[in-house]
Amino acid sequence: MEIFLQPGDHYFADRDTRIRTVLGSCVSITFWHPQLLVGGMCHYMLPQRGREQRTDDWPVPDGRYADEAMALLLKKIDAAGEPYKDYQVKLFGGGNMFPRMHSTNMSRIGDLNVQAARRMVKQYGFSCVAEHLGDIGHRNVVFEVWSGEVWVKHSQVLSITEQGVMNRRLG
Repeated sequence: MEIFLQPGDHYFADRDTRIRTVLGSCVSITFWHPQLLVGGMCHYMLPQRGREQRTDDWPVPDGRYADEAMALLLKKIDAAGEPYKDYQVKLFGGGNMFPRMHSTNMSRIGDLNVQAARRMVKQYGFSCVAEHLGDIGHRNVVFEVWSGEVWVKHSQVLSITEQGVMNRRLG
């Protein structure tokens, strides 16, 4: 079975599953248990929900935010019954999608998402075995739960002028 994650989605599955997504400044964390051959992935957009968005009647975690996406996957991992340290974690994304915009909130979102991922991996005692983070551009990510392998295609963001130069070089 193949699952495509949109921003804010998460999925936990068995060995018969491939999980895909496309990331810009968003981050995906993959979790894989090599003995059980189960794993999951999340695709979050922001490191956390803003204070103005938090309310007392906010009962359902929202996968668009790093800490809440992690909470959603931890429920699935806990149900599998194995310690967090037995999972292999890989981190992807956090690209700068606006490289020409220096020091704006938009150009920093990827970095903040990466910091959140690293902080949570450490906080919960997971073992991070690989990462492909930051830089400029977007990534296509494919996670094969049966093997734990993750395939990444990273594409740089090019301006219209740069694309024209690149097309002439390749053409």
